[in-house]
Amino acid sequence: MKIIILGAGQVGGSLAEHLASEANDITVVDTDGERLRDLGDRLDIRTVQGRGSLPTVLRQAGADDADMLVAVTNSDETNMVACQVAHTLFHTPTKIARVREAAYLTRAGLFDNDAIPVDVLISPEQVVTNYIKRLIEHPGALQVIDFAEGKAQLVAIKAYYGGPLVGHQLRQLREHMPNVETRVAAIFRRDRPILPKGDTVIEADDEVFFIAAKANIRAVMSEMRRLDESYKRVVIAGGGQIGERLAEAIESRYQVKIIEMNPARCRYLSDNLDSTVVLQGSASDRDLLMEENIADADIFLALTNDDEANIMSSLLAKRLGAKKVMTIINNPAYVDLIQGGDIDIAISPQLATIGTLLAHVRRGDIVSVHSLRRGAAEAIEAIAHGDAKSSKVIGRTIEDIGLPPGTTIGAIIRDEEVIIAHDDTVIMAGDHVILFLVDKKHIRDVEKLFHVGLSFF
Repeated sequence: MKIIILGAGQVGGSLAEHLASEANDITVVDTDGERLRDLGDRLDIRTVQGRGSLPTVLRQAGADDADMLVAVTNSDETNMVACQVAHTLFHTPTKIARVREAAYLTRAGLFDNDAIPVDVLISPEQVVTNYIKRLIEHPGALQVIDFAEGKAQLVAIKAYYGGPLVGHQLRQLREHMPNVETRVAAIFRRDRPILPKGDTVIEADDEVFFIAAKANIRAVMSEMRRLDESYKRVVIAGGGQIGERLAEAIESRYQVKIIEMNPARCRYLSDNLDSTVVLQGSASDRDLLMEENIADADIFLALTNDDEANIMSSLLAKRLGAKKVMTIINNPAYVDLIQGGDIDIAISPQLATIGTLLAHVRRGDIVSVHSLRRGAAEAIEAIAHGDAKSSKVIGRTIEDIGLPPGTTIGAIIRDEEVIIAHDDTVIMAGDHVILFLVDKKHIRDVEKLFHVGLSFF
C-alpha cells in the first residue's frame, strides 16, 4: 500500500515505523528537515520536506497514485486542508486526519465529501480520555481494551504473591472458576513474551493479558491478585482538554477535583462542569495537596502536556499518600523508565492514537488494532466475511486454521455472545475474531487470512 504521512512528530514517526516494517511504500512529509533525516536514517522510507497542505509538496510525495493520506501534523487546519487538496486534485481514496479542536468535531456535516472530505477523524484527546476512563473502572488493571463495542474486554494485570493462581498451571484456572469462561492470551515475564499453554505456571510479577466477557473481568482479576477497592475520590492535575473531558465523563459517579494553574481556564471549567471541584494552583505545590487531603485520594491523574511536571507531581502525590497514580507521558522513552515504581501506570497518548490509526490502515476486515505493552505485541479484532469457499477461516475449527507463528485466537464474539476460543471452536460468517500476535512481522499474514476470495463476489 502506498501511504503518505504528513507530520514527522511522535505520532507520524511511530506510525511510519510500524508501517515500514510491514512492506508498505511510505513517504513522510514535514517542514523539519532534521526530523526527516533522522527518520530516513532509521527506516526504509521516502521523505519530503515542505508544507503538507501544498499541492506541489503532495505531488512530490507521490499523491498522484497514493492509496492513503494520513495527516497528523500539529495543526488541525493543515490536516484538514491537506485532505481537501488530496481529494480534489489527486482523488486519494482514503484520507485520515488528526483533529484536536472540539469546536470542529462537534459540527455535524463538516467532515464529508461535500464539505471537508475526511474519511476518518482521529481525536487523540478523546482516545486517551476513553482509555483512562476504562482504567478507572477497573482498579488494578494496567491496560483495558474493548472489543465488539465492549462486549468482551482484554485486561492486563500484574500477578502478585498470594494470588490464588500464582504458582499454579493455567489449566487450573478452569478448576478455580468452572462457571467463568476466560482465556489467557499472553504473558510477559521479565519483558519477554511467553505463549501461554495449559502447563504454563504463572509467576509473581508476570504481566498477564486475559480476555473475557465484560461481566466476568473482575472475577478473573481476583484469581491473579487481591482486588483493589473501587475508586471514589479522583484528583486530576491539569484542566486541559483531556482533564476536562475525563472529569465530564466521570463526575456523576466519582468525587472529582481538578487542579489547574491558569485562572481563566479555572473559571471556564467551573462554568462548564457540574459537580467537579476546580482548584487554582500547581499540582506540585505540597501545601495545596496536603490542604486538599491528597492522602484520601484513591487515584491521582497527572494529565498536563509537560512530562516533567506530570512525573514530579505524581511522585509528590504518591509520597503524600495517594493510593494510585497515573501519568501521561508524551516522550515514549520515559514510559518504560517510570512505570511500575512509584508511578503505577504511565500512559502514552502516541501509542493509544497509533492503535486507532492502524485499524484504518490495515488490509482485510480489521476492525481494531491495539498495542500491548507499549508496542511489544498487538491485539487485533477482525471480522470473518464470506463463506467456506471464499474464506480461509469460515467453517474451520481453530486448530485447522494455519495461524502464523506466535499468533493465537483468544475469543470470538458472535452476535451478543462471547465465546472463549478452544481448538474445536468453529468460526462462522460475521464472527468478530480476537487475535494476539507477539511477533508483529506476521501482521500481513493475519490480514491475508481474513481476505475474502473473489469467488465470494
